[in-house]
Amino acid sequence: MQANEGKALEASVDGKNYARIPLRTRVVMPNDDLDSVVLEYAKEAVQPGDLLFVTEKIVAITQGRSYRLDEITPRPLARFLSRYVVRTSYGIGLGMPETMEMALRECGTLRILFAAGVSVITKAFGRRGDFYRIAGDKARAIDGPTKNTIPPYNQAVVLGPKNPREVALRLKKMLGGDLEVAVVDINDIGGNILGSTLDKAGERRLVQILGDNPLGQATQSTPMGIVREV
Repeated sequence: MQANEGKALEASVDGKNYARIPLRTRVVMPNDDLDSVVLEYAKEAVQPGDLLFVTEKIVAITQGRSYRLDEITPRPLARFLSRYVVRTSYGIGLGMPETMEMALRECGTLRILFAAGVSVITKAFGRRGDFYRIAGDKARAIDGPTKNTIPPYNQAVVLGPKNPREVALRLKKMLGGDLEVAVVDINDIGGNILGSTLDKAGERRLVQILGDNPLGQATQSTPMGIVREV
């Protein structure tokens, strides 16, 4: 068991210690079946009482929700709005025309325009984050390519997954049911649980356990991991 570079294998939350075990896989492609990938790489690794967390990206990819950049034609509005998105150190977000175009398609033009308008006003008063609060999880989960993204996704936009809670429930049943499963959107500045078999308190605890993004954000090829109390 080896940690990703710059990451630790354990975390402590509320006086309890948890191992975070990254599961390295081959590059998951759109024609892959998620259940088969999880069985291949996680079936023999999980133990009763574990929590398997799966990144939203591989769920979405196997649902056919990744698009090559040359498949996306941004409208003028997408080009305009993308210029005003702040790009962060962990990812491009909606700061390129292609990702903004997909946000307009996913969330609806009116919602994105409303989120952008509110954001302009509240930023003037020193408040940040309102754009994604209003645009919602669908906008927040859109991943664009970065220089460290694994090919072929360095030339692709990946949307958020469909029905993540149902995916988590299905994977739990497939693996035998004596564990929990979560579909997560974790990056270097925070994270969200998009769907899980946990209650709300468990989801909040999981965000804390994964708060330093133990899977990494670049070429680690570890799209799944295990949380185990130790």
